[in-house]
Amino acid sequence: METPLLSVAEYLSTSYHPDREYIDGRVIERNLGERTHSATQGDVIVYLATRSDEFGIEVFPGVRIQVSPTRFRVPDVTVVTLSQEQGQIFTNPPHLCIEILSRDDTMQYMQQKIDDYLTFGVPYVWIINPRNQKGYVVTTDGMFEAKSGVLETKNPAISVPLAILFE
Repeated sequence: METPLLSVAEYLSTSYHPDREYIDGRVIERNLGERTHSATQGDVIVYLATRSDEFGIEVFPGVRIQVSPTRFRVPDVTVVTLSQEQGQIFTNPPHLCIEILSRDDTMQYMQQKIDDYLTFGVPYVWIINPRNQKGYVVTTDGMFEAKSGVLETKNPAISVPLAILFE
C-alpha cells in the first residue's frame, strides 16, 4: 500500500523522533541509531564546535534544510558561517552538509541527497564512512576521496583529520 502524501504544512507541524526528511509529499525515515554512526557524528560535532571561533562557523546536528519548495533534508551535521542568515528551518544554503553513512544507506539514496544539496547551492558535502574509515568531499566538480586523510573546505578553510574521528 502506498503512503498517502502529506502537505508541507503537515510535515512542518509534526514532530518525528528521530527527525525525518520530506521529499515531494512523502516522509522519509533516516537510517540512524547505530553506535558507530552516533559516535562518529558526535566526534565531528565536538571537533568542529570546539574550533567554531577559529573557523568562524556554527555547527548544528540534525537541522531541517528546505532544499526546494517540496523537499526538506536533515543532514547529520550542518555547518554555517557566522555571516549566513538562517531561521529555525534553514532556507539558505549552508556552507557544509555532512552525512555519516549508516549500514543501510544505499548509494542511490545518498546520491539523491547529494544532488539536492548541490542543486540548492551547498558548496561542500562531506560523506564519512565509519566502517571503512574513509571520507569524501563532494562539490559541483565531483566526489573525491580525502586521500590526504583530511576533509577540507575553503572560504572559510575548515579541516578535519579523519584519524581524529576513528581513534
